[in-house]
This record gives sequence, C-alpha cells and structure tokens, in this order.
Amino acid sequence: MTGTERVLVSACLLGIRCAYDGRPRFYRRLHQKLRGRAVPCCPEQLGGLSTPRLPAEISGGTGGDVLDGQAAVLSSGGDDCCSQYRRGAWEAVKLARQLGVGRAVLRPRSPACGPYCHYDGSFSRNLVKGEGVAAAALRRAGVQVYAPAEFLTDEAER
Repeated sequence: MTGTERVLVSACLLGIRCAYDGRPRFYRRLHQKLRGRAVPCCPEQLGGLSTPRLPAEISGGTGGDVLDGQAAVLSSGGDDCCSQYRRGAWEAVKLARQLGVGRAVLRPRSPACGPYCHYDGSFSRNLVKGEGVAAAALRRAGVQVYAPAEFLTDEAER
C-alpha cells in the first residue's frame, strides 16, 4: 500500500454514528493508520435506511445470495430490507470505482459489511459463515475486503 492509497472504511469504524443503534464502533488504531486516506462509507445509509433503525439480519443465505435474489435481509420487525441493502451495496461499489479504491475495511458481523460472517436471521446472535451484502458486491467488483484486525495485521507485515 502506498502512503496515499485511499481505503474504503465502514463509517461506523471511524466514529460516525451510522450503525443501526446510532452508536459508533470506533477503531482508534485504524483511524490513526488511515488518517487522511480513509473513505467513510455506510452502505445501509447509502441504501436509504435511517439511523437509528431496527436491527436486520440475512435470512436464508449470504450477502451474495441477497444480491442474486436467493436470500433476504429482514429487520427484527419483519420488514424486507433487500432493496435498501442491494442499493447501498452497489452505491459502495460505485464510490470505490469513482475513487479508485482497491481495498475496504468493513465492520464484522454486519448484514451489509460483514467480511466473513453474519448473524443467521434468527435474531438469536447465532453467527454463520458468509459475507454481508456490500462485502459481496465489493468483492465481485475486485475490491479486497478486510476485517479491521486483519487489515491492521496485514499492514504491519508490509
């Protein structure tokens, strides 16, 4: 990574209050490492969802399955949020392309951003393997996707 390469980052990880409950998930080391190069992005807000909002989970598959119309994103109130999650995912891809971003650091376990796992749709805190909707879309677009700890470790080895 060059000293000027921009990196797409889940906005909540940078202290922006955009997570479903309105609380930030601030990662100080990540913020310090990417100072001036982080591109904040909240796919859920880009898709039209408000903050705060009901929690949502992927039901019946992974983020890639949601993109393909084979699984759903449902709120804890039973609302279908697929269109907002798809729209937000493609807006994140559009942003990455416009800015020439090749890497993204995304919030773990999120139905939008989760790089490797997400909750199973039962709202019982059960995790399953598979990425969130935006993580899947970004990977399909050729963007390397990382969890915060993984990105910081990878950077330390360079």
